[in-house]
Amino acid sequence: MARRRLQLHGFNNLTKALSFNIYDLCYATTSEQREQYIAYIDEAYNAERLTQILTDVSNIIGANILNVARQDYEPQGASVTMLIAEEPVPPGSTVSSSAPGPLPETVLAHLDKSHITVHTYPESHPHDGISTFRADIDVATCGVISPLKALNYLIHSFESDIVTVDYRVRGFTRDVRGRKHYIDHKITSIQDYLSRDTRNAYQMIDVNVYQENLFHTKMCLKDFDLDNYLFGLNADDLPTAQRRKIERRLRKEMQELFYGRNL
Repeated sequence: MARRRLQLHGFNNLTKALSFNIYDLCYATTSEQREQYIAYIDEAYNAERLTQILTDVSNIIGANILNVARQDYEPQGASVTMLIAEEPVPPGSTVSSSAPGPLPETVLAHLDKSHITVHTYPESHPHDGISTFRADIDVATCGVISPLKALNYLIHSFESDIVTVDYRVRGFTRDVRGRKHYIDHKITSIQDYLSRDTRNAYQMIDVNVYQENLFHTKMCLKDFDLDNYLFGLNADDLPTAQRRKIERRLRKEMQELFYGRNL
């Protein structure tokens, strides 16, 4: 039996917020290797690439772009700002560009009473040779559009070794009879909205608070190919003992990020 559609009084005031952190790990021992890794990240996720990612997200969730502003920074980082509406762009309107805000390594998109943000955090330390790239992504929407539709696309748009995802429905909306509704769709887990290939590729655990409409999922990539984590090195060129040492360091780093504590 089909579920009867909720008849609302006026605008849907529920805010559906999707937030997640994505981590990419790399092993780079020398200062030159670390600089090359940062340069690679800066090129791979420059303003043009991030603008395209946000444009695709807007299309996926059914929003329309009104304005785009973007800027690459020296020596690294980028900012992109998008103004987006839930309704179609009026005929004759133009997409314009202007100077972005002052924050580097940031992507920000505004929907009609909604927003999309991405902040990037490259990080390295010479002590153990581990470099990380973190992207913090927030997609909050009001009305009929849902951020969950863009979940798989965003995970696959970044080199995602570790992903932590939070989804929460805030506020309430009223139906035609005046009754408050604190959620307008069924959900038991964020995993319900992940594609099969994504679920198969990651180890996942949930921490959900159903009475608060709060859902949390942690994801750790299952397959481990050392060549995917070496920068300026080839696994076959390394002695067996060194390969095992590097693998232990990387796996330990992944487990710490996955569990959110030092091991």
